[in-house]
Amino acid sequence: MRTVLKHIVARTYKPLLVKYLSTTRVYKYKDIRMDIPPQVFHPGFFFSTQLLLQYISKLPLTEKNFLELGCGSGLISIVASKKGAKVTATDINAIAVESLRKSSVKNNADITTILSDLFDNIPKQQFDIIAINPPYYQKQPLTALDHAWYCGENGEYFSRLFDGLADYIHPGTEIIMVLFEDCRMEMITGFAAQHGFSLNCMHSKNNILEKNFIFKIEKIK
Repeated sequence: MRTVLKHIVARTYKPLLVKYLSTTRVYKYKDIRMDIPPQVFHPGFFFSTQLLLQYISKLPLTEKNFLELGCGSGLISIVASKKGAKVTATDINAIAVESLRKSSVKNNADITTILSDLFDNIPKQQFDIIAINPPYYQKQPLTALDHAWYCGENGEYFSRLFDGLADYIHPGTEIIMVLFEDCRMEMITGFAAQHGFSLNCMHSKNNILEKNFIFKIEKIK
């Protein structure tokens, strides 16, 4: 049944959504107001952002050194900042980074924004919480927006993620990543294990189209 629904959505809803998101759109979340450019992953139409946001919002964030790696619109970073976290938000997409800079000013959120391909331009430091909504699909990204969707032909994003992660954590760091049921889980867990990490499912949620999971990434002892 879910496969049939996905097919219907791909043929009907998706083209309408693509057209709708082809121009800058205003997005509101509680007291937060953001302008989302068409080149930036929109937080209002994709379940992964909402699920990760719900999970992160329940964590004690006051005075926590918080990193959103691949922030897109930066909604999660703005929420974390308003809850008292010391936030760093990064993205490979220059339009996303500049958009978040404007949104952070508009919403009185204190956020350090960095244009970075994964950890390349992030100064070495230890974060208390790292939030990750990664690209899932195995295809080479060609545009700025593609980096929100595609992890490379062979999952290069995940290989580089786990290769660099150890330099930015301490023994108590909470690393939270959202994934969904069509991910190549064996590939992702394989890259994690190669670099001494494991993925433990903390929460899952179904909707009519897909099942999403919140994983905690932990160092293998």
